[in-house]
Amino acid sequence: MEFGFSMNAFRQRTLTEGVEAIADAGYDGVEILLDDPHLFPGTADGDDLERARTLLDDCGIEVSNCNAFMLSAIEPSAESRAATFNRDTEAFHHPSFVELDPEDRQARVEHTKNALATAAALGSESISVPPGGPVPERMSRADALDALVRGLREVADAAEKLGVDVLVEPEPHLLIETSEDFLDLVDRVDSPRIGCNFDAGHFYSVGEDPVELVETLAPYTPHYHLEDIPADRTHEHTQLGEGAMDIDGFLDAVEATGYDGYVTVELYPYQETAAETARTAMEYLEAHGWA
Repeated sequence: MEFGFSMNAFRQRTLTEGVEAIADAGYDGVEILLDDPHLFPGTADGDDLERARTLLDDCGIEVSNCNAFMLSAIEPSAESRAATFNRDTEAFHHPSFVELDPEDRQARVEHTKNALATAAALGSESISVPPGGPVPERMSRADALDALVRGLREVADAAEKLGVDVLVEPEPHLLIETSEDFLDLVDRVDSPRIGCNFDAGHFYSVGEDPVELVETLAPYTPHYHLEDIPADRTHEHTQLGEGAMDIDGFLDAVEATGYDGYVTVELYPYQETAAETARTAMEYLEAHGWA
């Protein structure tokens, strides 16, 4: 397997600064953030994509994944904000696939289609997307799940034409949280291009054992996220080795499946020390014989 680092830790830096820092830290891949301030598909043009490809080539680094999960460049409607923002949800979850406002739901669908085209232009094999979003107070879980399935089926058509996977990323407090939730969803959508962005810390935070889940979800998983999580399982992305997760056991399990793709380290809370954080995470991986 190879290791990447996510650009969502570099939201206070430019695309160039982030990619250069990640390459300098020794990573093989970089997860590109398809959002402001880096490469938002709604405004990026052909020249922007060409500059990004040149940057990647100059740095000798590949795209491990394109992050279409975070979305701050599109402002959701007042109705959607009122329905879910009072739940202390992150702004970048909105607009989601499960908003009350159908126009907001469609905005997420169109963003995902645009993200697929951008990812294809960058040579990425996948994009990661949110698992629905926070369920609005006036929407039932069943209706939210139906909305997510409809949205994913629509983007699956574009994914199949472009040859890029759409990877749903289960996350605490959103519609799809657990491995069981994901398996039910992927069965309902029924597209070979809909898979899992397996975030080890997210599964750990909802009480599951990522080590045990690797084999179960391996048929659906072409990309992994890795971070550490505190012992109380709070969803707080923590530097490798500073939490309570069995990182070596997890990577052993991934390796045992024969996986040869990317594991991307995702430490977005460390924006003020992003470059140092990337280096320290790589030092951990090297010290444990993984890189």
